[in-house]
Amino acid sequence: MNGSTLTWTNDDVTDWLIEAAHTAHRLPPVRVQGYFNVWPAFVRTDYERMASDDTPTYRFPPSPAEIERMLVVMQWMQCLAVEQRKLVWMRAERWRWHEIGKRFGVAPRTAQRRWETAIGLVTAHLTHRDR
Repeated sequence: MNGSTLTWTNDDVTDWLIEAAHTAHRLPPVRVQGYFNVWPAFVRTDYERMASDDTPTYRFPPSPAEIERMLVVMQWMQCLAVEQRKLVWMRAERWRWHEIGKRFGVAPRTAQRRWETAIGLVTAHLTHRDR
């Protein structure tokens, strides 16, 4: 959001969506409470570790401010239809237009136009809300 004009632009909304998607990927994994593993840990040799596909992923957890902004963006999504939410979120996760078009069964340019329409709806919703 622009600090001086208090108006939202499509670029502002897009930037917040991209940040929210990035924050969502940095959250810790969800685990079911109450279950635990009683199997002992396997000790692997060096050769087994090199051959395994299990590469540890190290992510820094998001800050509370980033999580708060992500939750704000999730509230924005309520003004969109379910298909529009999926489309907007896929693009925020940096999916290619060709892949998005295949997912929705449309041409890539049609998917792009629908995304632009959805971003415009969110921008209009935020602009009218802030007045």
